[in-house]
Amino acid sequence: MSDSGFDMGLEDASQAGVYGVSDGDLGGLAAAARDAGLKVLRVDLEGCIDKRTLLMRIGTQLDFPPGRGRNWDALSDSLRDLSWLPANGYALLFNDANDLRQGSSGDFDTLLDILSETASRWAEDKVPFWAFLELPNAGAGLEVDEDAEEG
Repeated sequence: MSDSGFDMGLEDASQAGVYGVSDGDLGGLAAAARDAGLKVLRVDLEGCIDKRTLLMRIGTQLDFPPGRGRNWDALSDSLRDLSWLPANGYALLFNDANDLRQGSSGDFDTLLDILSETASRWAEDKVPFWAFLELPNAGAGLEVDEDAEEG
């Protein structure tokens, strides 16, 4: 059980992945992730409607080393490394993710693919890597699957 008295199993790398959550859920998830010993990393996607802005915001918020994360492959490589942010696990919290989904659904889908692949890679090393994207009408347990159709 966590310090908050509510155990979500966030320390279980085999359950980690990419999830859509409702508005207002990120604060509680941040607390639960901290209680589980994960490094909490927030990425503000408000007004983010394109790849360039997305990559810049992720790189800035995760303090990527200079020159890293400026294209999809570099983003993937950087998220699979994170050696400059050592931790027992990671929880990435993306607020206002719907702005990107509406502004550039292709970039949104690519981000989901990269996050999902990253979670799988970290799970191989028994390190939990979670990504929570704040989306309207998302249930707290709704997994964002790269194969799912958009509604």
